[in-house]
Amino acid sequence: MNTFSLPQFLTLIQTVTDAIKDKPLDLALDNFLNEKFHASSKTFKLIECACHDGIETGALCAQEAGGIKYGRVFEPSSELSNYSVDLVYMKDVKGPRHCHPLGEIDLIIPIGSDAEFDNRGAGWMVYEPGSIHSPTVCNGDALVLYLLPEGKIEFIRKDQ
Repeated sequence: MNTFSLPQFLTLIQTVTDAIKDKPLDLALDNFLNEKFHASSKTFKLIECACHDGIETGALCAQEAGGIKYGRVFEPSSELSNYSVDLVYMKDVKGPRHCHPLGEIDLIIPIGSDAEFDNRGAGWMVYEPGSIHSPTVCNGDALVLYLLPEGKIEFIRKDQ
């Protein structure tokens, strides 16, 4: 039985944002997240299950463009240490090039495969402030949960 609720999902994500509050987005944070909330941890598994349940109910990833399903789940708030939360579903696709003015934290959740997001499998990836990439999933399909400080992201036009 699917019991997904946004308030419960918020509380679950707060487990992570409370743990990283005021930490710089850097390699040390990447290591911290992959140690504390590793792919076989209870928190990771609960987030993974909640993401699938939220998609099943239509509450998450309700938009689609270019073969990517996506949606902003929560705007930045003090409850989430001023992070926004987005979720995307990608399958063997390259997403739009963008910049992270304040950085980006990604939770990579492969779906029944060896899928990788930007050459990394299940777990966390931290992009430092000012980093630029074209998010890419290869070797299958994956969910990627994004935490963006202040919700900031800048998409880059193809001619730039």
